[in-house]
Amino acid sequence: MAGVQVVADRNISYVEEAFAHLGQVRALPSRAIDAAAVRDADVLLVRSTLKVNEALLAGSRVRLVATATIGTDHLDLPWLAARGIRVASAPGSNAPSVALWWAAAVLTVAARQGTRLAGRTVGIVGVGNVGRRVERAALALGMKVLRCDPPRARAEGEAGFVELDALLGAADVVTLHVPLSDEGPDATVGLVGATRVARLRPGAWLINACRGQVLDGNAAAAARAAGALGALVLDVLDPEPAFPPAVAAAADLCTPHVAGHSLDGKAAGTAMVYQATCDLLGARARWTPRASLPPQEAAAITLDARAQDDEAAALSLVRRFYRVERDHDALRALLTLSDDERAAGFRRIRDTYPPHREPVGVRVGTIPPRPRALALLAALGATVPPEAAPA
Repeated sequence: MAGVQVVADRNISYVEEAFAHLGQVRALPSRAIDAAAVRDADVLLVRSTLKVNEALLAGSRVRLVATATIGTDHLDLPWLAARGIRVASAPGSNAPSVALWWAAAVLTVAARQGTRLAGRTVGIVGVGNVGRRVERAALALGMKVLRCDPPRARAEGEAGFVELDALLGAADVVTLHVPLSDEGPDATVGLVGATRVARLRPGAWLINACRGQVLDGNAAAAARAAGALGALVLDVLDPEPAFPPAVAAAADLCTPHVAGHSLDGKAAGTAMVYQATCDLLGARARWTPRASLPPQEAAAITLDARAQDDEAAALSLVRRFYRVERDHDALRALLTLSDDERAAGFRRIRDTYPPHREPVGVRVGTIPPRPRALALLAALGATVPPEAAPA
């Protein structure tokens, strides 16, 4: 293994300790990974910030490109396949993290507006790894769910799914979780343009946590400013990193593409590309995320919820793990900067992102029991004691 050369984005969590036994690891800033840097590499490990194509890899000896992200739209898949270069990604690795972000976002907006989520209808557009997690969280909060996922509907039958335009007119909350694709029957670039934004029912909330190109951000921002939307929540913008400040400013919450940035999600992504590399090399895997993840701050949490209803208790518990306002405020601090400064600030937030853990494995209870809050934390990975488990 000593002769194996691995070039990696240094912001892939635990990359050096995970891959060290496989060969030489060069961990570089994304912007430093160019054709010269990868020429002698066998394995290239990237994130979504790097375009991997002929311009980068022509003349290199790279055999595997692995992205520690769920999406692959930054990879030129046809060119890689034609050259026999294997590709690996990390589908589902950050789904629990996005669900935590989503729960924090909707609970925060509801608390600010003095409204309740229970009984409202959420339309989930894209019910894959992330959408399924969001569905569990929504159901735990007592919401009704409409699902739109044409590929799943074709494979599983139409029952249980609705068409996008019908969903837009029926849902109180519309949340986007589709992969980015610009071709074929399920293309998602421009999926929710100005016409579809106008089809949303009056006062609906619109959430985008997949890719900025899926939504017409200007149309959504205008609809929010006019009061046609009841709330706009964004984790992604178009373009990035030099994001449009007017769109970010119009949003009730806007975070810098960090919904999937929990330590657990990052470690899971690293583990998936690590296993793919071991498989390619015929090496025995030695590293697991458990060896690197820090312990939870508290093994058990008991919330005094005597002055809180279920949704207030749920927000208090979620905030023990993640505060969406922190990321929103960090992005808003960039709004008045120049394009170059704003882009640099966006990258800096992501590159120096403070760690936070998901609730996985933490024992959670409330006094008195708050069933919806406990159901949500269970959906997000916490352990709910049997005696306090929601009915």
